[in-house]
Amino acid sequence: MTVRHLLSLLDLDRQEILNLLERGIELKRWRLDGRRPPLFERKVLAMIFEKSSTRTRMAFEAVMAEGGGKAVFLSTKESQVGRGELPEDTARVLAEMSDAIMVRTYEHRTVERIAAHSRVPVINGLTNKFHPCQLLADLMTFREHRGDIAGRTVAWIGDGNNMCNSYINASGLMGFDLKVASPEGYEPSERVVSADAGRVELMHDAERAVRDADLVATDVWASMGQEDEKELRKSIFRPFQVTAKLMALAKPDALFMHCLPAHRGEEVVGEVIDHPDSVVWDEAGNRLHAQKALLEFLLKSG
Repeated sequence: MTVRHLLSLLDLDRQEILNLLERGIELKRWRLDGRRPPLFERKVLAMIFEKSSTRTRMAFEAVMAEGGGKAVFLSTKESQVGRGELPEDTARVLAEMSDAIMVRTYEHRTVERIAAHSRVPVINGLTNKFHPCQLLADLMTFREHRGDIAGRTVAWIGDGNNMCNSYINASGLMGFDLKVASPEGYEPSERVVSADAGRVELMHDAERAVRDADLVATDVWASMGQEDEKELRKSIFRPFQVTAKLMALAKPDALFMHCLPAHRGEEVVGEVIDHPDSVVWDEAGNRLHAQKALLEFLLKSG
C-alpha cells in the first residue's frame, strides 16, 4: 500500500476530512471521560523543528504520550539537519527509526523533499505555504460549535499567508465561501486561489469581507521570518485589525478564530479574543484531538 502524507489539505478528500473531524470529536469525548487508548503503542514520531513552536510541539508530544508512543524532538540547531544534511538523506534515516515524521520548517519544498524519500507518513506541521494541521483543528472547532461548515461564509482578515492558503484549500474541499481581505500586495498566492473551486473572493476591504460571515479568522501581521518587516506591516495592516466594531458586521452568532499566538492590540483587540463568541482556546486545544485522529489515520493507511 502506498504511504500517505499530509503536506496540505489537498492530500485528503472531503469524506476523509469529515471522518477525521468526527474521529477527533470522539477522541476528545473519550479523553474527557478519562479514556486514553494506546493508539500509538510502541510507535515513534520523529519531529523536525526549524521554526519555533508551542501548540504544534505540545500537541504532537501529548498525542504520542497519551497513545503509548514516543515523540522525538529534533531541532535544526541541535541535529545534522541544521548542518547541511540533505532533506532526502534525513528522510531515509528517520524512516529507518520511526513510524512517522512531522516537519515544521520554512520552505514548503523541504517537506516535499522529505516526503518524496520517506517510506513512513510525513506530516506538515507548518511551512511558509500551508498549515494543514491547524485547519483540521479549526474545522473541528466550527463543527463542534456550529455544525457543518458547508454553505457557510468565512472571512479571512489580514495577510495572505500559510493559514490563508490552507483556508483556501479548505473552502473548495468543504464547500464554504471564503472572503479574503488583505492589503494590496499581501494577497494569497494566485496559484493556490486558482484551485479553490471558485469559492474564494479576494478584496481589500475588511468590512465588506466580514459582513454576514459565520466565522471571522485572522493571524499575526508578521509571521516567523518576517520580523524585519514588523513595523512596516503594522502601519499597512492597521485597517485590517479585528475589532468589536468589525465583528458587529458579521452574523450575530459569528465565531472568531485565531491560530495563536496573538499579538493583542495589533491584528485583534483583547475585547474580541476574550469575547464569548471567540473559540480560540477550544481551537488551540483541538490541535491535540485533530492531530491524534490524523496520525491514527495516516498510520493505518500506510
